[in-house]
Order: sequence, then structure tokens, then C-alpha cells
Amino acid sequence: MSVSSKIIAVKQALPAGVELVAVSKFHPAEAVREAYEAGQRIFGESRVQELTAKYEALPKDIEWHMIGHLQTNKVRSIAPFVSLIQSVDSERLLRLIDSEAARCSRVIDCLLEVHVAQEQSKSGWEPEALLDFVRSGALATMPNLRIRGIMGMATNTDDEDVVRRDFKQLLSIKEMLTPHFDSAFDTLSMGMSDDYPLAIECGSTMVRVGSKIFGERK
Repeated sequence: MSVSSKIIAVKQALPAGVELVAVSKFHPAEAVREAYEAGQRIFGESRVQELTAKYEALPKDIEWHMIGHLQTNKVRSIAPFVSLIQSVDSERLLRLIDSEAARCSRVIDCLLEVHVAQEQSKSGWEPEALLDFVRSGALATMPNLRIRGIMGMATNTDDEDVVRRDFKQLLSIKEMLTPHFDSAFDTLSMGMSDDYPLAIECGSTMVRVGSKIFGERK
């Protein structure tokens, strides 16, 4: 199957209200263009260098999402154009995004990345630390950010019960945080190629699908 037929199949199977982020990391710009021509407009990248190169090479109505770990020294490169930073995992990173957004006269949409998986290697806020931070009111001092919701990853396992538990925990964290935000706090980004149908069952509003569209990484 071609990239365009795969993307059409994935999109047709998504319920209303669930957005598709086509994860194009490690795939060439031509593959992104094929998905674009099939109607896809939201693409996710995990490396700043690759993200900026594709931004330069591809149509400007693409919404680029940063989904990988973002180093503080790389924020300036993407601040002028990124649509959503999904992987915000610290107050320091939030403050830097806010100042770079102000420099570009922008308000940048962000998701707060939460760590619920069993692997310690995965990044993100610990749930209690995130709740404490949000309750502290510190976000009120960052006017060039708009917090749109949370993002997370389930444990990498074939045990569906473990994956479901992780997704349900992410949903409950989003519900606990919701009263602290306005109506823009509407996004729960969870679910990837292997587990996105289960993530949708558990309340995901945004799925990040790569290999099911583009094939295995080059």
C-alpha cells in the first residue's frame, strides 16, 4: 500500500473528535509530501534539525508538532513556526518557550508531557509534581504559552491490561488538571501505531501514528 492509501485508511477509521498526527520522523520529505497530497496537514517530528529542514522544504500550511524530547538550547530554532510542542516536561522548558514565543510575537500551544510508563527512560513530569506545579499558579506568569492538554506514552509491553491502565491514568490526570485551565485545555495526546485504538477507547483526542503510515523507520 502507498503512503496515501495508508493515511486515508487510518483517517477513515478514526472516530469524530480524534486528530491524527502523522509521525514523519526519520522519513524523507517526499513521504511527507505524499501524505500531504492525501489531505494530511499535521505532522510530528522528534528532532529539531529534521523538523526545521522539513519546514523549509514543504508547504507552509503544514502544522508541525514537536513530539520528541526538546533540549532548551533548541527552542529558538522552532519557536517561529511550530504549531504545538507536545513534549514539555519541565518548568524550565516552559519558561524558555514562553520567552522565545514573546521574541517571535507568538503564543505557542503546548502539551504537558506526563510520565506514567514503567520505563524510567521515558521523559515527562511525575503526576504529583505536575499537579503541584499547575496548582502553584506559575503558568499565569507565562502569557506567551497556551496549555492545550497533556501527552503521554504507555509502557512498551504486549500486556494490554498494563497499557490500558497507563492510558486511564493519563485520562484521570487530564481530568484533575482541567479545572485549572480554560476551554482551550481540550487535548489528550496518547496512542501510537501499535496501541492507538486502545488509546481512543480510553479517551484519547489525538493519536501519533508513524509506522502504520510510513512503514518502518529508515
